[in-house]
Amino acid sequence: MTIARALLSVSDKTGLIEFAKALAAKHIELISTGGTAKALREAGLKVADVSDITGFPEIMDGRVKTLHPKVHGGLLSVRGNAEHENAKIQNGIANIDLLVVNLYPFEETLAKGASEDEMIENIDVGGPAMIRGAAKNHAFVTVIVDPSDYASVLGEIEKSGDTLLVTRKRLAAKAFARTANYDAAIANWFNRVNSIEAPSYFAIGGHLAQSLRYGENPHQKAAAYKTGDARQGILQAKQLQGKELSYNNINDADAALDVLRELGSAKAACVIVKHANPCGVALGENVAEAYMKALACDQTSAFGGIIALNRVLDEATATEISKLFTEVIIVPEATSKAQEIIAAKKNLRLLVLPAMTVDAATLPMVKSIIGGLLVQTPDAAILDETKLQVVTKRQPSPAEMSDLVFAFRVAKHVKSNAIVFAKAGATVGVGAGQMSRIDSTRIAARKAEDAGLSLKGSAVASDAFFPFADGVLAAADAGATALIQPGGAMRDEDVIKAADERGLAMVFTGERHFKH
Repeated sequence: MTIARALLSVSDKTGLIEFAKALAAKHIELISTGGTAKALREAGLKVADVSDITGFPEIMDGRVKTLHPKVHGGLLSVRGNAEHENAKIQNGIANIDLLVVNLYPFEETLAKGASEDEMIENIDVGGPAMIRGAAKNHAFVTVIVDPSDYASVLGEIEKSGDTLLVTRKRLAAKAFARTANYDAAIANWFNRVNSIEAPSYFAIGGHLAQSLRYGENPHQKAAAYKTGDARQGILQAKQLQGKELSYNNINDADAALDVLRELGSAKAACVIVKHANPCGVALGENVAEAYMKALACDQTSAFGGIIALNRVLDEATATEISKLFTEVIIVPEATSKAQEIIAAKKNLRLLVLPAMTVDAATLPMVKSIIGGLLVQTPDAAILDETKLQVVTKRQPSPAEMSDLVFAFRVAKHVKSNAIVFAKAGATVGVGAGQMSRIDSTRIAARKAEDAGLSLKGSAVASDAFFPFADGVLAAADAGATALIQPGGAMRDEDVIKAADERGLAMVFTGERHFKH
């Protein structure tokens, strides 16, 4: 077969004119709508309006224009089927062999923070209907939803006048995925607008950001996808230099950004992450100070880690970071001198994300399980210092309280069971991912000892309640003088009594932060 007739209706006009001119040069009839038709005519191309084909005008501000049998019949007819051919003759329907449609920019409109009325007007109806019809009939119809496919399609048309079936199948799969992703973005927006926490049907979709060399391990396939969301995350960062990001790089960088957002922007902050756990977090008067304090917590684990800063990467900080083998640095900005220093390590990835401290907790979190999905809202709870309850006889000092709050904010992002020792606005010991809380406490204390850090006068945070007094006593033995935990255990009284007997100050938050 030969492509004789094409319908083009696009919001993204990237490459449109060149593509349409190439089609016209092959004597392919062009049909179009609204702004697309106007753009083609201005480029000197002959184009028929859809309304001329249907015999029906565009109405209702363009909401109704392609929803017509002469469009959908042309897309859906099975060539060579006697009944279909007869129906076309009786109803004056001509085949449409090539469909080029990209949808109203719903996701882009969402990213702008548009009003509800504007969002509604950017929900495409006719576009998805045509795309699905053409993709269903891929045995005869070529469907393009992405300008990046123009060149390959033109290449095949140049050779034979048509596309290969294998190409049409590939493009059909892409078309259905595009409409599914589009509908997912719309459905999720409606759920948020209507505060529907557990919809009867949950949709998820994404647009390929990059194919990855492999997943967590070399034998696993992987790719990274952007969702139809306005949030700024690691996939929106601009990479200034270094190797391509790996699956583990992206996962760890995302974890680092989460901690950084938790700490806010009032003070300079540094987060160092290894295997999705913070191994060093600190606040400082400047990023160089914050980095050095964070590094001191666990230099061994920081080797090959991810570093995130909430201030401009300057020359002094870049010089210090360059002394350590680091996989990724994430900053809101970097001075030219700092970039020169980092450039000496050609494989080191330097990422810039100006909006890195913007709250990211909006979309549901999704985890795949065999045969299903687990979906939950993000752990967006921010520690409310006005609701903290001191449960011991001794009140924490102002310095202790400051470290308790800091430690608890960090513990929220450490894999459970999580224990964090902090002192002077920096972590000095982190115990993560253990099956028992006492083991996490002992590991955190041992890591501090290995790093040569004193825990005397430190504050300790636990992501969940201490079920027994043993963890509290272990923290006290290590030198801690104050603890913060959610509370709510059956043996809270025993735990509080043990703290009182050791002269500790203990604060309950009333809020747990498991992270698995």
